[in-house]
Amino acid sequence: MDAPAPSKPLTRGDPLAGLLEGPRARGAFMIRACFDPPWAVRVQDHAPLTVMLVVRGDAWVVPDDGEPIRLTAGDLAMARGPGAYTCADDPATAPQALILPDGECACPDGRSLNGSMDLGVRTWGDRLDGSTVVLIGTYTMDGEINGRLLDALPPLLSLTNDVWRCPLTPLLMDEIARDEPGQEVVLDRMLDLLVIAALRAWFSRPETAAPAWYRALADPVVGRVLRLLQDDPAHPWTVAALAAKAGVSRAALARRFTELVGEPPMTHLTGYRLALAAELLRHTDDTIAAIARQVGYGSAFALSSAFKRVHGRSPQEHRVRAVVRDASHPPRA
Repeated sequence: MDAPAPSKPLTRGDPLAGLLEGPRARGAFMIRACFDPPWAVRVQDHAPLTVMLVVRGDAWVVPDDGEPIRLTAGDLAMARGPGAYTCADDPATAPQALILPDGECACPDGRSLNGSMDLGVRTWGDRLDGSTVVLIGTYTMDGEINGRLLDALPPLLSLTNDVWRCPLTPLLMDEIARDEPGQEVVLDRMLDLLVIAALRAWFSRPETAAPAWYRALADPVVGRVLRLLQDDPAHPWTVAALAAKAGVSRAALARRFTELVGEPPMTHLTGYRLALAAELLRHTDDTIAAIARQVGYGSAFALSSAFKRVHGRSPQEHRVRAVVRDASHPPRA
């Protein structure tokens, strides 16, 4: 007998809302970094997404590919992995430390730095009252951030304090140094909120090179169809049914949707359904048959065939890999 559907329904609403609900930190790596110049830290942790919020002073983020970004107090940067980058007081400063996967820290020559720069609970660097203070939050595992959301982001983005205000900064400064029961969960959720607030601000900027599907939301025809697909991905949609809902012909919808989104309606729907299935496989114990029904496939076999064609492995293999990956990255104490 199939397991019952999960108590928490799939996200409904506009496509952006569906993606922004995706962040789910689990034992995130969060620190308060305090430095005096000259300082430079090279980050090679392969993390899916890292957020850097400058509280005091200024800093540079220097990607391996692309232009350096200067941050001042109140500014925020997001780096999308797995590419490496350097944070420093000046782009010319040579790295003095390497941040590696699983929170490991080392000298450039390979000697371990673990523990040698600790300044207290979740605090790291030269001295507590350093001239530069940066709050850093890192999602350490794939799946904590919606893959479609990551694909929509550039390798490095920034928001300056003249275009956004972060009400979470004082709370983060207060909470990050606490060592109380449940503190890890509090910080995980605060990181999620910080990312959602920042992405909402970034996507709303007129100069942002938003992805095609996001720009298409403004179109009266394609935007309506995207919302229909997001609201009910399990519905047996056809191009004819979507065209009728949008008040246009099938040919007109297919042409307009492909032009604005970059792929035909049914291809987009398939990708969205399989992305939802991947998330459910990772985060629920539902049977494959139950997940198939939730994302619009008539049977476990139909979902398995489509999933393997796109991902190169079966849903069960995907679930097992996710469990192994999560077990190898347990939440930090």
